[in-house]
Amino acid sequence: TTEISLNRGDFLIRQGQIERHTYFILSGTVAVKLHKESESHTIRFGYQGSFLNSIPSFFDDSPSYFDIVALRKTKVKAFAKKALFELIENSEPYKEAYISVLENLATQFVEREIDLLASSPAERYERVLERSPQLFNEVPLKHIADYLRMSPETLSRLRKS
Repeated sequence: TTEISLNRGDFLIRQGQIERHTYFILSGTVAVKLHKESESHTIRFGYQGSFLNSIPSFFDDSPSYFDIVALRKTKVKAFAKKALFELIENSEPYKEAYISVLENLATQFVEREIDLLASSPAERYERVLERSPQLFNEVPLKHIADYLRMSPETLSRLRKS
């Protein structure tokens, strides 16, 4: 494992690179961003205690669809893919922990899909607030608004009501 320190705006990975690590966030906050044409969309956050990477790239060695960028000063532990899989294969407790992380991730993806299908900004806001209240302490509101597919003004109005 390697410890990496990032300043705000530094990248863990850029779109087009091949993901070779899984990251554990020790402190700080990162955003996973998808760029399409002239737009950028925040699709996921990582903050203290969470694991993340550019998932498709990590598993199939394809170019990353995403940037992972620090939103504030951040420290991560980077686990190289090969070393991580060797550890999982040789240790039942690590294998169980890895399966638990994957199960949690699958659940998060389903929750995110439901969020995106929610018909109103208020419903999206309420779902995320209920599921991840710490998000609002860790992530600047303009990034949360992007994640929720609404303007910062709409998010501000919802938070006040």
